[in-house]
Amino acid sequence: MNADPHGSQPVLRRGPDPAAARLCVILLHGRGSTASDILSLADELSLDDVLYLAPDAAGHTWYPYSFLQPLDRNQPHLDSALALVDRAIARLAAAGVPSARVALAGFSQGACLALEYAARHARRYAAIAGLSGGVIGPPGTPRFYEGSMEGTPVFLGCSSVDPHIPVERVHETADAFRALGAVVDERIYPGMGHVVNDEEIEVVRELLLG
Repeated sequence: MNADPHGSQPVLRRGPDPAAARLCVILLHGRGSTASDILSLADELSLDDVLYLAPDAAGHTWYPYSFLQPLDRNQPHLDSALALVDRAIARLAAAGVPSARVALAGFSQGACLALEYAARHARRYAAIAGLSGGVIGPPGTPRFYEGSMEGTPVFLGCSSVDPHIPVERVHETADAFRALGAVVDERIYPGMGHVVNDEEIEVVRELLLG
């Protein structure tokens, strides 16, 4: 088995060079989707001074099983996906872009990956947006993350009846980020389904505008 299945995956980009960008946003797509698909969010956000980076998951999935499964069951894919995000942030830092100018955003499985990465690497970010997602692991997983989000704004948007994301996990995620010192905006939409709505896009846009 490949110990790093996402290690050589491409990263699509849209927008100005890192040094010229006001912000850099790492966009993480959902299961069965692609980097090109999630980049359509950049079109809806309409922020020309933002650089968007969208990695492509190997086999169109960041990890094979539900995010509620035991962590070991989704290895080595989960660690490989987290390492890919870490490398993207490290490359931005090397280009002179600190984490305070980096935002993480994702949908579904990509939201889970973004949120789990941010929780494990707590520091000041420009923003974190989890659209239909939550931190990873089965019920009862300890949430004793280290570090501080230093007031990072975190948006969590999800349906009350999402077939993949239990609403209890969204609440648990909000609590975990508040404990890390983030400013959390949690919005549960009654009966919405597993989609992104116009309000969520506007909230993300406002976050990125600062």
